[in-house]
Amino acid sequence: MDSTDYLKSHIRTVPDWPAPGVQFRDITPLLQDPRVFRVLIDTFVHRYMEPSLRPTVVAGLDARGFIIGSVVAYELGLGFVPIRKKGKLPFTTVEETYELEYGSATVELHTDAVKPGDRVLLIDDLIATGGTMMAGARLLEKLGAEVMEGAAIVDLPELGGSERLRASGLPLFTLVNFSGH
Repeated sequence: MDSTDYLKSHIRTVPDWPAPGVQFRDITPLLQDPRVFRVLIDTFVHRYMEPSLRPTVVAGLDARGFIIGSVVAYELGLGFVPIRKKGKLPFTTVEETYELEYGSATVELHTDAVKPGDRVLLIDDLIATGGTMMAGARLLEKLGAEVMEGAAIVDLPELGGSERLRASGLPLFTLVNFSGH
């Protein structure tokens, strides 16, 4: 079994959560088993050790992107930047508001989190509509950084987020695709 199939076999599907008809893709089993967690992290680390794909910093989206992103940054010997939900960062911030299916949300980044010219790997656990990752990329670019790639464990292609992100010019890497939502 290759690493993609191995990881996919450890993602739990929870039917009808948080609403009827939704097939929730739960990544917590990937994190609970140390062997599976190692495969997950190593898959990302080996990709970003490649000189042409090597970032200068890793940014993670609140909240599960923190788990993966911080460990990947540590393994690559890089710094980690959290992109948080509005009101969670104590220093001066920039913010970006984006649309959700029902309403909107805002994410923030410290103004000194990245420098102009930084090559940023932007990580989250899952891509659904792509709004959170797009907002994170815009924040990083406002500060002069280049988002060299967006990465996630799971892509839900039927929701259109990965297509929208790629159409915006953001290179994207995901480990597992699930049909349906």
